[in-house]
Amino acid sequence: MKKLSEVQVGHTVVIHSFEQDEIFIKLMEMGCIPGERVKVEQVAPLGDPISISVAGYNLSLRLNEAEYILVEDEK
Repeated sequence: MKKLSEVQVGHTVVIHSFEQDEIFIKLMEMGCIPGERVKVEQVAPLGDPISISVAGYNLSLRLNEAEYILVEDEK
């Protein structure tokens, strides 16, 4: 298992869990729920934020938010 902030551009992973409860509710409202497939689409030139594809749309996340999302490789 690794953090979403560590996933390379173009890779698809599955959300496993969250490390903080405060961010959990915010991300769930945006479609980031455990079991959902996520693809890292782009990383900003300076490395922050990142753009991910989740639940049929693109979402921009700061690296400090992506740090709290634990993911695993797609099976």
